[in-house]
Amino acid sequence: MVRLKPIPRRSTVDQVVDRLLAVIKQQNLQPGMRLPGELELVDQLQVSRPALREALARLDSMGLVTIQRGRGTFVSDRGSLANCAQLVRSALTISPRELLTYAELRSAIEVQAVRQAAERATNEDIVALEELLRELNDFDRPYDQALEIDFRFHRKIVDIAGNELMQNVMEVIYEFVLAQMARTTPLPRDNELGHRLHDEIVAAIRQRDPNAAERAMRAHMQAVLTRLTASAQSQKSA
Repeated sequence: MVRLKPIPRRSTVDQVVDRLLAVIKQQNLQPGMRLPGELELVDQLQVSRPALREALARLDSMGLVTIQRGRGTFVSDRGSLANCAQLVRSALTISPRELLTYAELRSAIEVQAVRQAAERATNEDIVALEELLRELNDFDRPYDQALEIDFRFHRKIVDIAGNELMQNVMEVIYEFVLAQMARTTPLPRDNELGHRLHDEIVAAIRQRDPNAAERAMRAHMQAVLTRLTASAQSQKSA
């Protein structure tokens, strides 16, 4: 007998995000236009204030809206919307459990790659990593750009390792990695752990120390896996 598991219900926050995105697109809201106030949105959407606030915060972190304290919530510029579109679709439609599977694959690749990068990096490679690190530490950069630079940083390490199969796999799972980052990466100014671990990874590669590089990368990937596991468990219990 064929047995099918029930389709899990989507969280209220996810539904609010989808509804607001649809309104922005369908009504062709222009950059700078103000969304209805919090009380009006709660009334129209029939959701709780905490759910609305979390949905708006998620859209703000992805660069789709801008929350100005004391003034309201405004549609972000069209370029930001275009840049984030695919990322947002991925982050909202791929389940945390599925992203966890890809993150485990990514972890296996990057832990090995960083060891090889520490052994093989040229001076030019290290300069390139340090430049990406400087860009990552720019706290005023839009969130979607920060995620893209974060991916380039990790992809650069795989490139330095010189394993063509690893490089191809990272390209294949590119969208999943970005979606995973969108689920687990805090805003740049709040990502103290991520900045510290990125610094340690680059320092270990600069010192040609594969063991230190592996430790830093394992710590980094463990933080990602822990956040995704918590998200998957939360969704399962919802």
